[in-house]
Formats: sequence, C-alpha cells, structure tokens
Amino acid sequence: MKMKLITIISIMAIFLTGCTQETQNSLSRSFQNWTGTDGVLDVYAGEKLVKRFIKIDKLSTAYGTNDNNPRPYRYGYGIDDKNLNSIKDDGEKKVYFEFSDYSTSYIFYTIK
Repeated sequence: MKMKLITIISIMAIFLTGCTQETQNSLSRSFQNWTGTDGVLDVYAGEKLVKRFIKIDKLSTAYGTNDNNPRPYRYGYGIDDKNLNSIKDDGEKKVYFEFSDYSTSYIFYTIK
C-alpha cells in the first residue's frame, strides 16, 4: 500500500511539472472544490459589511450553455448568516446565491 502511494505521488509530480502555471492553478482549484473549503463570503456596500454567507463548499463561475464561455457572475450555496456572527443560528438556512464579478465588492475566505 505504501509503495502504491509513493508511485501515485511520483506520477502526479512528473505530470504537474509539465503543466503550465494556469493548468496547475486550475487543477488546484478543482482539487480544492472537490475537497470543500468551508468558506465565508462577505459582501460589502462601500465600506459596510451588508451580507455574509458561511459554510460554503465552493464558489463556481457560471458558463454559457451554448458557447461555454465564462459569465460575469459567480454562484454557490451557503448558510445565510443574517446576524453576521459567523455562526449558524436557529432560522438561518442554506441558500443559493449569485453575485456579479463586476459590481459586487466581496471577500471569500476560510476560517480554520
């Protein structure tokens, strides 16, 4: 089992050294998306925090159905933290959300 793991890691290392930085970043995001991030999304209006979503597995970029081009918004699922305390309280539910890349001031981060 240990030898099999070493072999797999070696093959992955060889594969990644031949990839461009963009491909490596994409693979990293795919792995992170697959494993989940338990992220937090803070949305601002000017300098004021106006919305927070917690326990987000991943943010996704929307893609066109016919042209497969990225759209200027992101979406995800998370707990609507109504009182902005970063804790899931009674009455706070998991919701779907979207926000624009162009007009929304936001920060996405994880708390470990």
